[in-house]
Amino acid sequence: MLRGLFIASCITISLLGHPADAQELEDLTRAYTPEECSSCEEWDVRQEPFRIYGNSYYVGTHGLSAILITSLEGHVLIDAGLPSSAPLILDNIRAVGFDPGDIELILNSHAHFDHAGGIAAIRSVSGARVMASPASAEVLERGTSGPEDPQFGLLLDYPPVGDVERFTPGDTLRLGDIELASHPTAGHTPGGTSWSWRSCEEDGCMHIVYADSQTPVSADYFLFTSNDTYPSALAAFARGADILERLPCDILITTHPGASSLWVEGGPAGLIDSGACRDYAQRARQAVAERVKRETSK
Repeated sequence: MLRGLFIASCITISLLGHPADAQELEDLTRAYTPEECSSCEEWDVRQEPFRIYGNSYYVGTHGLSAILITSLEGHVLIDAGLPSSAPLILDNIRAVGFDPGDIELILNSHAHFDHAGGIAAIRSVSGARVMASPASAEVLERGTSGPEDPQFGLLLDYPPVGDVERFTPGDTLRLGDIELASHPTAGHTPGGTSWSWRSCEEDGCMHIVYADSQTPVSADYFLFTSNDTYPSALAAFARGADILERLPCDILITTHPGASSLWVEGGPAGLIDSGACRDYAQRARQAVAERVKRETSK
């Protein structure tokens, strides 16, 4: 059922060997100043990594998620936090017993500085391929968002990522025995993508969903109900909520871990909740409806 609903085609990731290059790591991981980003220090607090389930690990900071999915043929990393998060993420990958040099593929939820800022640095160490939706790929390659983003004018630039490969939203990406389904969940950004996969242990398998941000936040000038740069934003939010609530979902992780109550659920065992994605989708619908109401009541 999942394949018929959401997956348009399949892409198999071939393995490429690249020498690690950390010569520019210091420049690529320079921290934003408190004047530039008042939340970055809080987002970047070190977090002890942990196994989510099976071959899936949380390797992000306390405030920004990054997910490592492992296989004998290489690993996949989803998101890389801020530029300054990259060293913490690399340390966390090593702490759970894996070599960053074995990362073969880096994916992204959405191309804002707090989720994509560390990709260039981790790529310089791992030599991994980077893939993104077409809209996100353009932003990653520039390192700066354009006027189609609701938060344009507020977002910080970050180290650009060259040679980003495009997939079609809805594609399935495969690396070894890892099979990741991409799901278009735009609205927060035009290229927003959520990911789902299965991880298994002796006791069975779990459907894991890494859900992208679904919050209708914007610069003061931007109206979701009336704009010329991203007129499909509301329709994208609606489509994303429909997708998320229908996904097989035993464990939900979100780009900002607090959005899925990661730190109040009693550790990894408390993450198992088959209703989490439906609840997340409903909260997203409610937030969008409240934003529309505010805009139309002015």
